[in-house]
Amino acid sequence: MNVPQLAAVDAARAARMLNEVRDARLSGRPPRVAPRPVIEQSWERMLRSGVDPEHDFRSGLLSSDEVRRRREESPLREVLPVLREGLLSVADVAHHIMVVADEEGRVLWREGCNPVLRKADGLGFELGADWGEAVVGTNGVGTPAVVRRPVQVFAAEHFVRSHTAWTCAGAPITDPRNGRLLGVVDVSGPLETMHPATLAWVDSVAKLAEARLRERHLGALERLRAVAAPVLARLGGRAAAVDADGWTAAVTGMPYTSRIALPKSPSPGRRWLPVFGACSVEPLAGGWLVRSVDEAAEPAPRDATRIVLDLARPGRWSLTVSGNAGSWSRELSPRHAELLYLLAAHHEGRSASGLAEDLFGDPARTVTVRAEMSRVRRYLGGYLDHRPYRFCEGAEVEVLLPADPRGLLPHSTAPAVVRDRMSAPGRR
Repeated sequence: MNVPQLAAVDAARAARMLNEVRDARLSGRPPRVAPRPVIEQSWERMLRSGVDPEHDFRSGLLSSDEVRRRREESPLREVLPVLREGLLSVADVAHHIMVVADEEGRVLWREGCNPVLRKADGLGFELGADWGEAVVGTNGVGTPAVVRRPVQVFAAEHFVRSHTAWTCAGAPITDPRNGRLLGVVDVSGPLETMHPATLAWVDSVAKLAEARLRERHLGALERLRAVAAPVLARLGGRAAAVDADGWTAAVTGMPYTSRIALPKSPSPGRRWLPVFGACSVEPLAGGWLVRSVDEAAEPAPRDATRIVLDLARPGRWSLTVSGNAGSWSRELSPRHAELLYLLAAHHEGRSASGLAEDLFGDPARTVTVRAEMSRVRRYLGGYLDHRPYRFCEGAEVEVLLPADPRGLLPHSTAPAVVRDRMSAPGRR
């Protein structure tokens, strides 16, 4: 049965036929018309896993703080403008809503036609809800995440009966760097709003979002190349600068290869990698420096890392990292300057709640702290530990302060910084 075509001609008739197919399949009788393969395979998964077709049981909603935290940490945040531009204007006119869920099926964003949003509330299709296939059955969020391709679910193709008055079309969005599923974008609405072109439309916008992620990745590689160029120029032998997923920004002493296989969780030290054999891995801003080493040679001395946090010039705060391979610098935003100053002041480390109290006087504001520390770790990850947050063991950290203590991060209202300003801190 060509469901989109039939529904476009007579949605009510298509819904009745699908109800008959669903009832027959669940009762063990051969249906008069076979369900579409992608739907039948999903139903088989539901029957094996014990999802109740008559009742919608699900775990509780995420808290508003947890939704905010996931939004801040999700790469999908970067492509929301693409999704909104491509979907929302049409969705609102067509009485649809746009839903964006993370890789676990948790709804992080939900926008569109207000009357349809209110109807979605009645189905539990709301922020923080779990719409994974194993929880709520065949649907336009959970099923595309499982099969990793676009899927439209019309009326009684939904496994759970309470959802059979809806039509959903969802497409997965994957990370172009590593193929990891980032989440699903879905357009949903009452069954009478179904259009046969909806799935192709949603899939096209999802592909545009992935293209934007590729553009951002290329931009990050360009920035890493600029950081790595002076470092590589001073090295002999084979070396490469790669990002966290192994994509190559620059090489020296060897043919260019687009990607180098790194361990799942890279860390500084000696490693064996397929392209290099024995090598050393050292952090760079935005990636890693990989250098070939001679296994027969004496063990390389432990890298001496020096980190200089320059807060001496108001509004021109910077971080410089120096090691055996060279040095690199980065200008800092006011918030990152505050965070790194606090970490330098607390060598033993600070928890997220401790930093929240230092910054805001409120230990409950951990979501904001974790989001900002996640951004700091993108360029300083190899030199930061967490739980608690602190500079890595063995790093020599120096803070350059202004001559006048009142010039210490002068616009900062963080209670811990204000206290230090008043107590005239010296060089740390």
